[in-house]
Parts: sequence; C-alpha cells; structure tokens
Amino acid sequence: MATRSAGATLGRAAVLAAASAAGCVAYGAFIERNWFTLRHERVPILPPGSAPLKVLHLSDIHLSLGQGQKTRWLAGLAGLEPDLVVNTGDNLSHPRAIPPLLAALRPLMEFPGVFVPGSNDYYAPTLRNPFVYFTGPSTLPRSGRARRQPVVLDTAALHAGFGMGGWVNLTNRAQSVVLKGIRFDFSGVDDPHLNREVYAGWPRGSASADSAPHVKIAVAHAPYQRVLDHFTADGADLILAGHTHGGQVCIPGYGALVANCDLPTWRAKGLTEWETNGRTTPVNVSGGIGTSRTAPFRFACRPEAVLLTLTARS
Repeated sequence: MATRSAGATLGRAAVLAAASAAGCVAYGAFIERNWFTLRHERVPILPPGSAPLKVLHLSDIHLSLGQGQKTRWLAGLAGLEPDLVVNTGDNLSHPRAIPPLLAALRPLMEFPGVFVPGSNDYYAPTLRNPFVYFTGPSTLPRSGRARRQPVVLDTAALHAGFGMGGWVNLTNRAQSVVLKGIRFDFSGVDDPHLNREVYAGWPRGSASADSAPHVKIAVAHAPYQRVLDHFTADGADLILAGHTHGGQVCIPGYGALVANCDLPTWRAKGLTEWETNGRTTPVNVSGGIGTSRTAPFRFACRPEAVLLTLTARS
C-alpha cells in the first residue's frame, strides 16, 4: 500500500509539474509576448546648459503577418513626440512583413531617425533547436548559414522605406545630425552577429569641429564585447544596441540565462556602464519588441521600447 501511495503522489506531482509548465508556455506565448512596455532611462551626456532631449530606442521588432496588436502599439509610440528615433535592427520575421512594418512606423518617421540592420533584416529566421543558445554565442558565417540557406529578405526595400521617411542609414557609416541646436555625431556598424561590422569613425567636419559642443552616439545591432570596446575606446558618449531580447526567457529574481552573444547575461537588458582601457561609456541594450517567429514566447521579460531622456552633464 505504501508503494502504491508513493507512486500516486509522484504521479500527481508529475501531472501538476506538467500543467504548470504548460501554463507558463501558454502565458509566455499568448500574454507576455504582447504585453508591451516602455522603459525610461536618463543619461546626462549633453553639453552643460542644454535642454533635455528625448531619444526613442526601438529594436528587434521581428514583425510577422497578422500582428495587429504590435503594429498598433508601435504606431502609438509617436504620441511620445521623441526628438530622435534610433532603430537597432531585426525588424522582420516574414518576407511579406515590410509593408505593414513601414505602415506601423510611418507616424514615427515624422521625427528624425537613424538605423542599422540586424541579421533578420537580411534573412528570415529559420527553425533551430533553442538549446543551441546555451552552448555559447552563435554567429552566421559571412556566406550565410552553412547547413541551411535562409530566405533572403528585401533589405533594399526596407532601407529605402526608412530612407524615404527621412531616417539616416548608419550601416558602416558616420553622419552628423543637428537636434535642438546640438550636433550629434553618429557612428554605426552593420550587424556584428554576421561579422559585417566595419568601423567608419566619426563624421569629419571643420578643423574646429571637435571644439564645438557635440555628442557622439554609436549604434549597433548586436552588443558584442569587441564592438563595445571599440566604440568606448573611440570616445563614444553613448552606445545603443539590441539583439539579446533581454534573454527572452528569464528566471524571476535572477534574470537572463542567455544573451546570444558574448555579453554577460546580467547586461542583456538595461542601461549599464562599459569600461575599457580607462574609459567608460553608458550602453543601453534594448530587451526588444518582438520574438523570433520560430520561438514566439517571452517569460519574465516583457517586450519593450526605451525612452532615453538625455540631459546636460553637471
């Protein structure tokens, strides 16, 4: 009798564990992945005496078809009236998602913006074992995936849509933009996850340009340490990146288990300080707005956009 009782107890425990796991998956798939939030950060990097300036950081939208809740939320972000929009890539999860993406972002294109691509602006996501993310950072080779050729996306059409909306392409480029009377020098790179980054330095101006008030902002999709080291050593005042999805599936009270790059997992989302060779630069890593089409769930890691209020240095 005791053996049967113990077996029944174990059976009930297994059923409860399975039900709990199924509930967590259902929550992550149907509730949290559409529970969008706006994270607020304050960064004191503007010249002394400057008025605050709002930067809306978007990343990892991963838009697929039929995601009306996401597109409506994106369009509604225009109500924040940002001074600048920064898009750090991975906008797509479906080859036919470009028109609805551009329609959703059109209200935000009323404001100045800059962008860089991620791997899912070049290739549609492919089905893969999620446990590979626990084996270390994975990188697509320059020629594409070795085992399975992914669907190539119309990157040119995506970038043309952004450009027609007035956003500046920073793919391995540097450019200056004046906002509220302050010169912002941007330097961006193509996706480091694809090993495509080429550093363009900072925009070149007049001989006295460096002595005039300005702010240097670096933009990348994937926050690999080599990229953060380069931009920090090169004098960036702020680095913006995405790619990590904040871990996407996190443990409450602990945080991310993976970052999908060599960034420490505790830095997978949020505003932190990156230090190299005696220099320190604030780095904002967005937790991302979407998920891969092949892994459509989040847990303890709500999808987010980030509103950074830049303020004057003291």
